[in-house]
Amino acid sequence: MSEGVELEPDLIGQRISTLAQLGDLTGELVATASRLAQRLPMLGTAPPAVELAQRLREAAGSSGLAGEVEAAEREVREYKQLLDGARGKYQERDDQASEDLREMGGSSG
Repeated sequence: MSEGVELEPDLIGQRISTLAQLGDLTGELVATASRLAQRLPMLGTAPPAVELAQRLREAAGSSGLAGEVEAAEREVREYKQLLDGARGKYQERDDQASEDLREMGGSSG
């Protein structure tokens, strides 16, 4: 008996669902990070505190961490699509192999 790779489409489907949920949660995180990037840190009204708050905001950039989180969300969604595509191709080939075996079985008997 030859050794090969065994794939379980149902388990891949579960992973795809999990990745979809992760993508949704990451999207919510992007929205939250974007809102936070628009706010100045509450460090008080003394001139040194205001200056520090402004420096912190400048260091974070115009989008704060939203850009980093958006990149992570994009990667999760791309991986989900890749996995979904691989599952679909596997299922097509598995279905075709089953059909070929049925045809061969019918013609030999």
